Amino acid sequence: MRVKELENLQTYQIASLYTNLFNKAIEKAKEEIRAKGLPIVFNHNGKIYYELPDGEITMQSPFENK
Repeated sequence: MRVKELENLQTYQIASLYTNLFNKAIEKAKEEIRAKGLPIVFNHNGKIYYELPDGEITMQSPFENK
C-alpha cells in the first residue's frame, strides 16, 4: 500500500523503526535456526514452504509424521 501524502510524520517514523526492529529480529532468529541445522518454515501466498539447512526450498515437509 502506498501513501500519497503523510498525515503524520511521527507515525511514519515509528512504523519505520518497528519495521526495522522486526526485520532484525527475524534475521537473528533465522541465523539461530540455521546454526542448529533446523529447517525454516514459512508461508507464501497461502502455501507452506521449508528452507532446508543447505538452502534448498521445498514444499515437502522434512519432519517425520508422528
